Amino acid sequence: MRYRPLGGTGLRVSRLFLGAMTFGSPEEARRVLDVYGEAGGNVIDTADFYGDGRSESVLGELLRGRRDRFVVATKFGVTRDPADPNAAGAHRKNLRAALEASLRRLRTDHVDLYWVHLRDPHTPIEETLRALDDAVRSGKVLAIGISDAPAWLTARAATLAEWRGLTPLAALQAPYSLLTRDVERELLPMAEALGMTVAAWGPLGHGVLTGKYTPHRGSGGSSPQAAVPPARLDLRSVRPEQHAVAREVREVAASLGATPAQVAIAWTLHRSPAVHPVVGARTAGQLRDTLGALDVALPQEAMERLEAATGFALGFPGDFLARVGPEVFGHAHALTDGPARA
Repeated sequence: MRYRPLGGTGLRVSRLFLGAMTFGSPEEARRVLDVYGEAGGNVIDTADFYGDGRSESVLGELLRGRRDRFVVATKFGVTRDPADPNAAGAHRKNLRAALEASLRRLRTDHVDLYWVHLRDPHTPIEETLRALDDAVRSGKVLAIGISDAPAWLTARAATLAEWRGLTPLAALQAPYSLLTRDVERELLPMAEALGMTVAAWGPLGHGVLTGKYTPHRGSGGSSPQAAVPPARLDLRSVRPEQHAVAREVREVAASLGATPAQVAIAWTLHRSPAVHPVVGARTAGQLRDTLGALDVALPQEAMERLEAATGFALGFPGDFLARVGPEVFGHAHALTDGPARA
């Protein structure tokens, strides 16, 4: 396992984060956590919303005696009481109540990374940043991040925090896989330019990229495994082009002596050093297979093959700016060294 600083902080985080949303029984969750820790993994990502707090409670019990060994990340913002208008959102009142409840369930006096779970359109980002900064100054939170938010809002929050001397956003969380490459348009370039860590959830495309639910090329029918999709996956929603990507992943994996899951996760790791896939596992065996992604070296030819299968295009302005050449900046532009500016 290799480590990188979390955003602009000195906190070292492992290349793979462990997602606690899919924890199974407490006994199996303990085995999963043991395998992850033994491999050098140190970031566990959960939320107060997962299982109505059960994920945090199970994690708090599992961390007894080894809390300081791990970087614990949790989120707030999803409603804690549907009948209470102030029991949701990123405003100060909800943040304080949600944080205290999470600390009790996690059996700890601080959270290492506290995420805004998603954009709250009714709360000014200034209020959220100030409340998060207060939580950091109180010692109950060490670093902050934002999940499932647009790039313009995240960039504005980062700028406001810098100008006003508030705790900076260290990380953002968003879906990223061969089936969901939207972050490459704005979020990923923004994160790289601002020095933010990207926690990539769904790197296996809800299991589609494992290939278990896609018929083999030329089989003419559904694979036997496709009869039992995972609980959150409706096979009718898997489009033909997604099955095509899954077939490419499976074939690249076969050529490399790896599993499709390992190749799919290795692809996200190869795309950018800022990206840290959030991997989930219900069993220790599943996690051991996933951890093998760290040893998969994807040659450039394989990367290009996988990306070509997705049919992804940046769109404007990315594609437009990529075509800008000497006719705009002059021939001397190609002779100019130095860092690119955001």
